[in-house]
Amino acid sequence: MIPIHPTPGNPQDTRLRDALSAGSSSTRLEAALAIGTRADPGLADALVRRCAIEPDFFVRDMLTWALTRLPAETTVPRLLAELRSERAQARSQALHTLSKVGDEGTWPAITRSLLRDADDEVARTAWRTAVALVPDGERAWLAAELATQLGRGARAVRLSLSRALVALGEVIEPALRPALASGDPAVRAHAHATLRLLRDPESGFDLAVDEAKRIAALGQETAGGAAC
Repeated sequence: MIPIHPTPGNPQDTRLRDALSAGSSSTRLEAALAIGTRADPGLADALVRRCAIEPDFFVRDMLTWALTRLPAETTVPRLLAELRSERAQARSQALHTLSKVGDEGTWPAITRSLLRDADDEVARTAWRTAVALVPDGERAWLAAELATQLGRGARAVRLSLSRALVALGEVIEPALRPALASGDPAVRAHAHATLRLLRDPESGFDLAVDEAKRIAALGQETAGGAAC
């Protein structure tokens, strides 16, 4: 185990910083735990830097926990700076940590560019973070913005978007209307599935998607019959 208290001739901060980049994920996990236990603001930069490159999910989770143990005035400016990083993981982890810090004053940093980020993981994290931080007066705007992403990506991405939209509540219904009439069947089906989840959260996403596809197919058949 990594000692929490400093030892003579071996500064603890240096040991912990070195341990954060160790080859063993268990060593990195212990280091993040020790830093979080100490809650030493002097190690904030080391934690943020490691978040950007850490490959292990459990270590990343511990890094986030350690950051939430530090004063918000220490962590938040560093996390906001990471949102402009060219590294996708840095943006994603910063967003995730901001959602855990829960400082509503960081809402303006959740920009349209992050909500539409080309990297699916960054976008998914931005959606979840936005829903966690959005002020009441911005919920309709956020719903309309998220609705522009309907039809995007594979199942996991679409499920994340639907969950984010449903979490906003009934304010999403007007935002869904353009997508429900979209000429793109993927967008239309995703919008129908999201609407069903809003009205029946117990239905499950896959069932909602299946029903949306049936609705889309019936609509096409009706249109075809009218054309004849």
